[in-house]
Amino acid sequence: MSGVSIKNLTRRTSAPRAAFSAIVKEVLPDWDISLVFIGSAKARSLNKQLRNKGYTPNVLSYVVGKKSGEIFICLEEAKKNALIFNMSERKFVLYLFIHGALHIKGWAHSGTMEQCERKLLARFAKGAVRDYHNVTTHSNRD
Repeated sequence: MSGVSIKNLTRRTSAPRAAFSAIVKEVLPDWDISLVFIGSAKARSLNKQLRNKGYTPNVLSYVVGKKSGEIFICLEEAKKNALIFNMSERKFVLYLFIHGALHIKGWAHSGTMEQCERKLLARFAKGAVRDYHNVTTHSNRD
């Protein structure tokens, strides 16, 4: 079964599962993607282990099988970086997920990748924000 599984190792909230699933269906059909939300210490440790880099990344993504991949998003970094990109934290988390998914698909940083990210974000962010408001009005989370 293809799709996205989500694990949150932080106490912060994220965008609704439906948005991530829709993005995977669009960008990586028939893939299994594991999305893990992590803190800055874990992000820095993974970046050192996987890429031999010493800084705390906002997103890490990689292929782990024929049609499976992992995306790690550091919610602490996402919150900081969202301001720089003039986005809400939730919208920026979706942007990072899209960014990671495109890397798993094999895309490298380019103007074409940035255009694709903007188009996908415009398409999926509205629904995610609407879904999030529906969820939070019926729960005490956030």
